[in-house]
Amino acid sequence: MGKVGNGDDMLSMLPDDILVNILDRLNPWLQPRRNLDLQYSIRLLCVRFYLNGDDPESIGHAAAHAMATREVDKVEFTVLISKDDIYDDDMVEYGRQFRVFSDACPDALGGLTSLCLKSLRFGESDILNVLTTCKRLEHLQLFDCDSGNCTTLQVEHSQLDELSVIQCRFEKVMLNWLPKLTRMAFEGWISFQDPLFVGYVPLLEAVSLTNVALSWHKNVRLSEFLGGISVRDLKLGFSSKKIWVQPECPTKRMGASVFHQLRFVNLVDIPERYDLIWTMFILEAAPSLKELHMTVWDYPCGTETDQEKRRACLYSENKAVEWESSASDFKHHSLATLTIFGFETEDYLVRYIRHAMATAVNLEDVFLYERLVCDGCPGKKPSKPFKFPRTKRQSLH
Repeated sequence: MGKVGNGDDMLSMLPDDILVNILDRLNPWLQPRRNLDLQYSIRLLCVRFYLNGDDPESIGHAAAHAMATREVDKVEFTVLISKDDIYDDDMVEYGRQFRVFSDACPDALGGLTSLCLKSLRFGESDILNVLTTCKRLEHLQLFDCDSGNCTTLQVEHSQLDELSVIQCRFEKVMLNWLPKLTRMAFEGWISFQDPLFVGYVPLLEAVSLTNVALSWHKNVRLSEFLGGISVRDLKLGFSSKKIWVQPECPTKRMGASVFHQLRFVNLVDIPERYDLIWTMFILEAAPSLKELHMTVWDYPCGTETDQEKRRACLYSENKAVEWESSASDFKHHSLATLTIFGFETEDYLVRYIRHAMATAVNLEDVFLYERLVCDGCPGKKPSKPFKFPRTKRQSLH
C-alpha cells in the first residue's frame, strides 16, 4: 500500500467498504511493521454508513484502528438513515442507535475532524457528550435533528471551524464559546423570538441564513439577530414568498455590527416581481461591500404554490418590504460587481439596475443571467448571460 506515481496515497483512494474490510483482516505479521507504515499517512479517511443497515460498531473500530496505526490528517463520518419519510418514533430510535455507537466507539469519535448527522433525536446530554468526545472536530453538520420540544442547542468547542444547523427543531441555538469558528449556516429555524445567541466567536466571518417565514413571524433585524458581530461574507435565503429581513438605516450603533466589514453578499430565492430597491439598504450599511449577487425566482420545487395549502400551513401572502433611503444623494464607492440571476426585461428590474448603477459610482461589472431552471425540471437549459439591452427602448442610459 505505497504511493502512486503522483504522490497520492493509494489506500485513501479505496472505497469505504473495501477499506473497512482490509482493516478488519490485518494479519498479525503486519503489526511489527506499524512504525514503518506510519510514514505513509492518510490525508482523508471519509466514511459513510447507515445506522440501521451496516455494522456501525465494526466500522467505528476499524476507523479507530486506522487512526492508531497510521497518521491520518482528516477523518470524516457521515451517518446516514435508510428511510425517506421520518417520524418522531424513527428519530428517537435513530438517536438511540447513534448513542449506542458513540458509547462503543469513543476512540473513533475522538479522532474525527468532520461529523454529519441527519434525523436524530438526541437525549438531553447527547450533543454535549459528542462535542466533548470529538476533541479534534472541525466541522459539524446537523440536519433535521432535535432534542424534543422547546429545547436549546448549546455549542462550545475549542477546535470547531464550521457549524451547520439545517432544518433542525431547536427552540434556540447558542454559540457560547467557539474561538476558531469561521463559518456558520443556520437554516430553517422554528422560532422568531431570539432563535440564535452569538457568544464568543471572534473569527466568524461567513454566515448563511435561510428560512421559510410564516405569516405571523416578524421581520428580522440582522444587526440584532447576529448579536452585533462583523462578518465578511453573508448569504440570505428566502424559501417562501416573504422577505423576512427588515431593512435598517445606518447608524453609529450599526457601525460595529454585521454590516461594517461586509465584502460579499448573496441573496438567494428572492420572489419574482418584488421591488428590489429594499436591497439598497445593504449598500448604505456596508461601505466596504465589493460584490452583490442575487437570484430572483419562484423556486418551483421548494415553494408551496397551492393557495389552500399555503393558508393551512400559515404561509405568508406575497409580502415584500418597503424601504426609503435616509440620504437621497447617497453614493457607494466600493461595490465593483453586481450579478443577478433570473433577470427579465420587466420594468421593476430595469429600474433597479438603473438605480444601482447610479448609486455605485465605481461599479465595474454587471452580470445579468436569464431565469434559472430547477434541476428537477426536464428538458430545460441552464441559465446563461444574455445581451442587454436588446432594444433601444431598454437602454439604461
